[in-house]
Amino acid sequence: MQEKGFFICIEGLDGCGKTTQARLLVERLRQNYKAVYTAEPSHGKIGRFIRQYCLLGKKRLSSVVEALLFAADRFEHLEREVLPALKRGKLVVSDRYVYSSLAYQGGGGTDLEWIEKINEHAMRPHLAIFIDVDPEIVLKRLKREKSVMESLETQQKVREVYMKFVEKGELVKIDGNKPKREVANEILKVVLNFLEGAH
Repeated sequence: MQEKGFFICIEGLDGCGKTTQARLLVERLRQNYKAVYTAEPSHGKIGRFIRQYCLLGKKRLSSVVEALLFAADRFEHLEREVLPALKRGKLVVSDRYVYSSLAYQGGGGTDLEWIEKINEHAMRPHLAIFIDVDPEIVLKRLKREKSVMESLETQQKVREVYMKFVEKGELVKIDGNKPKREVANEILKVVLNFLEGAH
């Protein structure tokens, strides 16, 4: 049923449910497609370094350093996982991608054009979805110990950047304040419509 690969990324604030939704999407797509789940930071060496030193540290690194590390991890992620899967005709669903760097490091004060520049050789996703949830709600959902990125002010700035890309038409916005099943159905509908139009 599927000859060419497609690359879809799911974006959103921490706690918006995107990991759950990305995994659920892959599960449902597997009924008709060869779908695989992946995530950023990746499980490569740079991705593991980011998880350990950038996200779980007590103090946030400068957003320039973060942006460079995430870009390096992104290229490794593409080379190791995404591109080989696409070549085999798979549908790759990534939990976060380049828009996370733009939103989080851009929200941290780093110039968006510069972030786009250091990521310019990263392939563009065929479809990018943004699960929109109010920052106050996501912080209530994060009952575990919060990472350095998870303050209300940070999340509000991050959402503002994401919304710029929604307005530009680069991200498809899904209302993530709805019940989980409704959100999942809406995402699946957007993806299937896209895939039907792409064949």
